[in-house]
Amino acid sequence: MNMILTIILLPLIFSVFTMTCVTFFEKAGRKRIEAFIPYYNLHVLAKIIGWDKWWCYLLLVFPYMNFFMIMLMFIELAKCFARYDIGEIVAAALFPYVYFPILSGKDVKYHDPKTTVRPPKGWVRDWLDAILWAVVAAFIVRTFVFEAYKIPSSSMEGTLLTGDHLMVSKIGYGPRIPNTPLAIPFMHNTLPWSKTAKSYIEHPQIGYHRLPGFTKIKRNDPIVFNFPAGDTLSETYQSNVTYYQLVRAFGRDHVNNNKVQFGNIITRPVDKRENYVKRLIGMPGDKVQIIDGVVYINDEIGYQPEHMQHNYFVKINGTAINQKILDKFGISEGYRTPVPNEFVLNMSASTAEEFKKQPFVIEVTKANAPAGTEVSQEIFPNDTLHFRWNVDNFGPIIIPQEGATVQLTTENIALYERCITAYEHNSLEIKDGKIFINGIETDEYTFAMDYYWMMGDNRHNSQDSRFWGYVPVDHIIGTPLFVWLSRDLKSGKIRFDRFFKFPK
Repeated sequence: MNMILTIILLPLIFSVFTMTCVTFFEKAGRKRIEAFIPYYNLHVLAKIIGWDKWWCYLLLVFPYMNFFMIMLMFIELAKCFARYDIGEIVAAALFPYVYFPILSGKDVKYHDPKTTVRPPKGWVRDWLDAILWAVVAAFIVRTFVFEAYKIPSSSMEGTLLTGDHLMVSKIGYGPRIPNTPLAIPFMHNTLPWSKTAKSYIEHPQIGYHRLPGFTKIKRNDPIVFNFPAGDTLSETYQSNVTYYQLVRAFGRDHVNNNKVQFGNIITRPVDKRENYVKRLIGMPGDKVQIIDGVVYINDEIGYQPEHMQHNYFVKINGTAINQKILDKFGISEGYRTPVPNEFVLNMSASTAEEFKKQPFVIEVTKANAPAGTEVSQEIFPNDTLHFRWNVDNFGPIIIPQEGATVQLTTENIALYERCITAYEHNSLEIKDGKIFINGIETDEYTFAMDYYWMMGDNRHNSQDSRFWGYVPVDHIIGTPLFVWLSRDLKSGKIRFDRFFKFPK
């Protein structure tokens, strides 16, 4: 089912509803048969309520905005029969299938909106109505169509800059039904005056459902998603340092019981986890491997983003590099190493070639951690006994795919543990070298969801799937459309040349 089908079906569904409004058609001077002709009956209904402008029809087929427009049509229909009470207006908007059949049994008279002077509303009601419908419209747009998002870090530097404000499309892949319906509109997870006070009530929770979109999720797309490792947090550190990093550093008992240092330990539903943006490198079922900093997908070199950046060792013949030179080359990240006259600078391959030509530069070498070195417990799957990987030499791994079955051993269980437990909500235990899922001994598991592998274009300065693993499909929000505002966080200046840039 795709978006085009939805555009066709949604008006059809409401055409069926309109067939129940035969009484209202007749009272408005229209023929009974007109209520039974799909699509045409919506045109007639638009005329009955005075909505016969071209832009009304356009909004009626615009994906997900048509939900809001149809709510307004119900309200206008009620007003055409002199129903102005706020309670009836709300009933018409939210419960039309109940309200209008009840109304049809009453002695009501049609009032043509083009010739009828409606009773004036008080200024309070005027303002409340305007505010209410503005909030409803904005909420529908933000939930189902577009949402503004700010780039907080340099993980996509080059492609997206720190300080870029993005407009993110949710209708491309299809918007998700919110998992957490009881939340304050326009607040993501905390109240604006607090870093910890929740802006939502966790219960009830709605399972994962995604409405139809225009296109499928594709490899190499930049993707906005909910941070998978943000399911559990320390109130003190939030997502800046994940709960799991703290546990590895200090031990679970110490983190859970030391409120002075870590605050309360909290959990967040999927849709209330922090928003991240990375590039989708691996699709479900793909084989992903990194060799000397080069990504291979299914044994072939993967897509190389135009502005992809790495760290480079730069040796110079002096003691410092002029900041104006760094600004000229767009180099915003770097540091001095303990080696005399040596720096690590973050830049693209083309910039590195140009930088070599500077008279004060002796040598420029791409940073690369050889296989088996710089092994860290922070690298996914956070098991250095069985997986001695680093950011430049990683894998190979196969990305989990819905319906695919994988053989489980105590040696590879770390690769799949969070998929089984945190994302697909099963219990997992290892006893006497045997694996038990939901209390049953097993040596295999079949995945219930698709998963994806995300990496930042700024390869040496990105917290991505190399650190926290797969991104489940239910965490994917949408794709960036364009930059609508950009501000240099260092200088505070607006970067006008970034306006309406389209991420690639």
